[in-house]
Parts: sequence; structure tokens; C-alpha cells
Amino acid sequence: MFSDYNFVRAAAVVPKTRVADPLFNIREIINAAGAAASEGADIIVFPELAITSYTCADLFRQKTLLNSSLDALNNFLVFSNTVSPVIVLGIPLQRDGKLFNCAAVLQRGKILGIVPKTYIPNNNEFYEARWFASSRESGVETIDLFGSTVPFKPQIIFKSVCSREFSFSVEICEDLWAVIPPGSMHALAGAELILNSSSSNELAGKSHYRRNLVKSQSASALCGYVYTSSGIGESTTDTVYGGHSIITENGKLLAENSRFLTDTSILYADIDLDIIRHERMNNISYSRIFPGLKKDNYSVLKLAAATNMEENDAVLIRNVEPRPFIPDNEVNRRERCEEILTIQSTGLATRLAHTGMSRVVIGLSGGLDSTLAFLVTVEAFTKLNLDLSGIHLITMPGFGTTERTRGNVEKLCDAMGLSLERISIVDASTHHLKDIGHDGITTDITYENSQARERTQILMDKANLLGALVIGTGDLSELALGWCTYNGDHMSMYAVNSGVPKTLVSYLIKYYREERASREVAKILEDIIATPISPELLPPDKEGKILQKTEDNVGPYELHDFYLYNVVRFAFDPLKILFLAETAFGSKYSRDTLKKWLKEFYRRFFSQQFKRSAIPDGPKVGTIALSPRADWRMPSDASVSLWLEELEKG
Repeated sequence: MFSDYNFVRAAAVVPKTRVADPLFNIREIINAAGAAASEGADIIVFPELAITSYTCADLFRQKTLLNSSLDALNNFLVFSNTVSPVIVLGIPLQRDGKLFNCAAVLQRGKILGIVPKTYIPNNNEFYEARWFASSRESGVETIDLFGSTVPFKPQIIFKSVCSREFSFSVEICEDLWAVIPPGSMHALAGAELILNSSSSNELAGKSHYRRNLVKSQSASALCGYVYTSSGIGESTTDTVYGGHSIITENGKLLAENSRFLTDTSILYADIDLDIIRHERMNNISYSRIFPGLKKDNYSVLKLAAATNMEENDAVLIRNVEPRPFIPDNEVNRRERCEEILTIQSTGLATRLAHTGMSRVVIGLSGGLDSTLAFLVTVEAFTKLNLDLSGIHLITMPGFGTTERTRGNVEKLCDAMGLSLERISIVDASTHHLKDIGHDGITTDITYENSQARERTQILMDKANLLGALVIGTGDLSELALGWCTYNGDHMSMYAVNSGVPKTLVSYLIKYYREERASREVAKILEDIIATPISPELLPPDKEGKILQKTEDNVGPYELHDFYLYNVVRFAFDPLKILFLAETAFGSKYSRDTLKKWLKEFYRRFFSQQFKRSAIPDGPKVGTIALSPRADWRMPSDASVSLWLEELEKG
């Protein structure tokens, strides 16, 4: 069920507005709030001074407008008793001879708290200090409103008491632009979401700056951030308002609306509380007490027991990326590939320079991983102005090597102008199997691993002979699954691919093909990309084609990389990962299939940790690494039972 996975549905509303017409505005606000509630929103945020409109100027001093806005708020309170969500609504409030720009937080016919704006802009086109006082000028922390005493200060954390506990605080427009925004302090005090009612005018390039500001604030505060601003109904005497709504989570843009719409718009997104909590727990800097934080100043106010998402089970409003390691946008993907190739080649170049080596040894199989390792090595040698003849390439055909892969290796080396040494491991492996009492016919794990270890022995000894480094070719996904032979292809002197997941390898080669390769090399790389993934340790079929396909044994790499990302990056529980996989892959895989391979992932991930505890150096290129010296420290003897048992429950 949707409500089991700790999502909070936020709605950012830009209502149709008339300047200085609270009765018209509140009708639009009520209609929008009702629509958002029917879509399962937990939280609904309206713009700054939404009841009156933001651009009333000196009309804010008119008692008629202020009284009308209070009447409108009272009308809205009656309506709010019919829906579940928490609602944040902008309103001017006069107290003790001062006027405050406020956000009222309401739920089920009750005003939970009033948050006055702290930073009052009074520069460029803004003259807000002409009308409004800062929250710092308030001498009280509560006010009487409609016969009730209501908290009145920025330092409020609103906290749910439903099964999906969450907490939030509110800041208003310019507060976000401050050097240390109030929202930063709110987050440190425990608020998981920051809601911003804003009225930000449109200037050329400002929307880009605003978007980055919201993303940056959610990243630095490790929070969800809901921002919404006044629309085109505001006065255009000197400025134009476009109604910009943005919802972010830990620096990631979840949703953004189209600006300059003539009618009311509502932007929805489901914010993942588990991500926020994991990031806060995982970030040691966040957990340190900020010296300027005074938690005693904060009030914690509880929300009503039920929120909409418990009453209405809904479809997830959130893009769940099936390929989390690969940007969807072509421009971003190319930029990512360039950056990763640079990181890999720089790491290797630095290691070569440090060791004084000008020679390396690489075993080429004609597959994706060894090809990428070769291309990275070429890049590293080029950085150091080393002669490419120092790249010693060896191909070692065994029992399962096909003409296609062997041919691609030979053609690639010829096209790159590099020599290739061919060393068959068939006789040596046959002799070894005979020595240990294997019949040489049974294609068991010993049959396969003996070939992998024979190849590694050749590479290591050849490196000693040449005074060279052995370049490892195995990737991140293989390390996660343990799909490598211990002390075989598991071992090298520098593992350039150890931070690259399998689903990304082909994109890196494709990028190299398009940006670096000659026409002849590009054609060869295209066929390597199209070759089925296989260790080629078992004999080919009768037609000489690859019979042993890795994904037939361990499962689709696109699933395992999805599982790897969500298990390691966010520590999601198994049933949530299964739910996200169903969302990401749609009808491509059945739930039973997704569950089958998720179980397989957990089994292999736990049982194969001993291999990861002994892996060689290699560069981290993304947010996930499995080296015990980088991100992942796990006991090799840990039991997988809890994770598998939870999957069985679902």
C-alpha cells in the first residue's frame, strides 16, 4: 500500500487572484484546497499574502482590507473542517500597533500556529518594510485569534502523530534569500519539510536562480522543500508575477510548474521521508549541534491524527528512475560520461605517476568491462604523454571464447595501432583440472573458476616480467553480486571500473565512440556494445555463438543496479524497494519476477561480502562505492534472514 512507505504528498498552489479582494480570493483558495485534498494531499501550501494578494501596497493600512481578510480566514476555517490536509495560507495580521506578513497553518477547522515573516525586503522593487514589521519586532509568542490562543513565532515545528510521522516548519519568501535562512535553523531543530509561501516577481533569469536556490536549500538542510509564489493576478504596476511552484527533496527537483498561467494551478509531488532521514543520519556534519541553534525557543505542535494519504491510497506522484545511475537527459548524460572517464583516467594516471610505472597489462576479452578499462588506460597514458606501446594487451582464449569476441579484440587492437599478445589457456586449464582430479568435462564452478584464475596468473606474472601494473576490469555491479572469481578476475593492481555499475559501462563506451574514436574504432565498439554479457567460461553453442549469458544466471543487470542503488544509497527496506521497482519498471516485469531477483540480489550481496573486503584500489566515481576503504563496511558473516523474511511477508 502507498501509505506504508513514508511518502508525504505536498501540493503547491498558485490560485487565481484579485488584488485587494479577499472574498474572491478565498473562494478560489477553497476550490483549490478542495481539489488538492481530493488528490490525497497531506500538505497544501498557498502563496504569501494569498488572501489579500501581495501587491496591495498602501492598501495594507486600510482597516477595511484587514478586517475583510480576517473574515475570509474565518470562512476558510469553516471549510477546512471538511478536509484532512494541513494548509498554509498567507495573511496580513495586525498586532500591538504593527502589521505582520504571516503564514497561518490550519487543519480541520483549527489554526495551529501563525508564522510571521522574519526578513522584510526593502530594496530594488520591494518596499515591504513600509508596511510590515519583522518577526523580531514582535514582543509576544502567542496571539488571540477567533477566541483561541495561537502560537505566533517562526520557531514552530508542526508534527504529525499519524502512522507516518513527519514534521515541518514554515518560512516566507525573503527568508529563503537570507544568509542563514530560518529554514536552516528549523531543519536543525528537527523539521523534515520546509514550506515557503512566497511572492517573487519575474525578471529575466530569475526563475533559474530561484530554482537553484530552492534546490540548494533542500540539499544543505537535508530536507523536503515546498515553494509556491503569487501568480499573474497580482498588480503589474511595476512588476509581473508568474506563479512559480517548486518541490524539491535533498537537492533533487521533484516537480516544477509552468509559470504565467491564467487559471489556478496545483503542483503535486510525493516527498520521501526515508531519504531525508537516511541522509540526516548518514551525514555526520548534520548531526553536530550548530552553536547558534536554541532548541528551547522552538514549540512543537501536533497535527490531527489522520491525514489524507491514510484515507486515500493513491498512485505515487513521483518519478522513480529505472536507471538511477544514468541521467535521462542526453546533455546531462554526456556530461556525466565525460566526468566519469576523466575521474577514472585521472585516478590511474596518478597511480602510474606515483609508482613511476610507464607500463600496464590488460586482459582483453572482447566484452564491455575490459574494453572500458582499455579505453580508460589510453586516456590515462595520453594525460601523462606516455607512449601507448606501454599498454601491453593480452587476450587469453579459453573453453568458451567465441569468434565474435576474439575477433573484436583483434580488430580493436589493430585499429588502435597496438600489438596484441595471444595466450591460450586451454592447455594450461586442462592440465590444471587433471592435476586436481577434475574430469575436465563437467562444467561446474571449478571448471569456470580455474580459467579465471589461470588468466589472472598470466596477467600478474606478465606484469612482473615487464615491470608493469595489472589493470582490473571488473565493475561495481559484479562486486555487488560477487560475480567474480576470488583471487581470479577479482584481483588486480588497480581496478579502474570498480565504481562503475554495469548499466553505465555501455554508455561510457558509447560516449567514447562518439567523442574520441575514429570511424574504424567506432564500428568495432558498436559491436562490442551489442555483444551479450558473458564470462565465456562455458563452451559456445553448435554455431559458435555465446551460450553462457550472465543475466540468465544472476538476473537482469538493470534490476540489480536498481536494487543496488536503493539498498546502499538510501538503505530502503526490501518491501519499499519492491514497491519502487514495480513503479519504475511498470509492465516490463511482473511483481513475482521483481521479487525473485530482489531475493537473489540480497542473497548474493550478503554472501559475497568477503570478496569486497579484499578488493584492490580503484576510484569512486559516483554516490556508491563498495570498497571497505570508501563507503561500505559490512561484516562478511552477516545474516540475510531479516531481509528475506520481510520480502516473504509481501
